[in-house]
Amino acid sequence: MTIHDLAARLRGLPPSLGPVRLIAVDGHAGSGKSTFAGRLAHALGGAPVLHLDDIASHEQLFAWTGRLLTQVIEPLARGEDALYAPYDWRARAFGAPRRLPAAPVVLFEGVGAGRRALRPHLARLLWMELPRQESWARGRRRDGAEQQEFWDGWTGAERAHFAADPSRPHADLLVLQRPEGYEVLPGPGAPPAAGPDVTQGDGPSPMW
Repeated sequence: MTIHDLAARLRGLPPSLGPVRLIAVDGHAGSGKSTFAGRLAHALGGAPVLHLDDIASHEQLFAWTGRLLTQVIEPLARGEDALYAPYDWRARAFGAPRRLPAAPVVLFEGVGAGRRALRPHLARLLWMELPRQESWARGRRRDGAEQQEFWDGWTGAERAHFAADPSRPHADLLVLQRPEGYEVLPGPGAPPAAGPDVTQGDGPSPMW
């Protein structure tokens, strides 16, 4: 199956939050969540994507649940567009409100997208299956030397978060990045009947 087949399956799910099918893409920092969520959003016909980097801040790397519930979850549950204040990591301040439409499918991507407080609102939880050390190394390379001090603090905070509130055991699907594309497999939280799932491959042969 292709990523378009995955998109069709997600569109066919019952709403999980008001009229919205809320899909979370979680994983370690640097694991490729943003890229995958962008491609999935495109396959969904331009589904809105909330990047949790816009919700977190230097002072609240993970203590942002209340703000997310108030600014995003509660309006979507009422069938209303959400308005949230995105955080500017360079200016260290929250910016002007940004709209998140109450679309049929909305994607959340970021570390902690599958946290305990959000799971009751999710239609599906996807986990980027890349070990944390490899993910962090990729993230450090991506962000360069100027962010090394931030990364030194981040890794400890991420360890503590997932130790207290792990997402992967509850994931419905695991997303693996291969040279040929993405392989999507049933996750630890999938129903027992779940079978082989979705692959986005660039070559002529499907990858399972």
